[in-house]
Amino acid sequence: MFKECLKHDLMLFMIDHNHKFFYYRGLKEYLSDRRFFLDTCLSSQDKYEAMVHYFYPE
Repeated sequence: MFKECLKHDLMLFMIDHNHKFFYYRGLKEYLSDRRFFLDTCLSSQDKYEAMVHYFYPE
């Protein structure tokens, strides 16, 4: 997934241990309801972006 994010100029993200079950649930329900999966990924992107800006402020 990192490779695809980089390919499309998107912020990377990591699913941490506390959110992995939300990620699994989102994958399981993706065909019927994509919102749960997308919200989990977007939340993880926000956390990763905050870490990046903390260590590499602009």
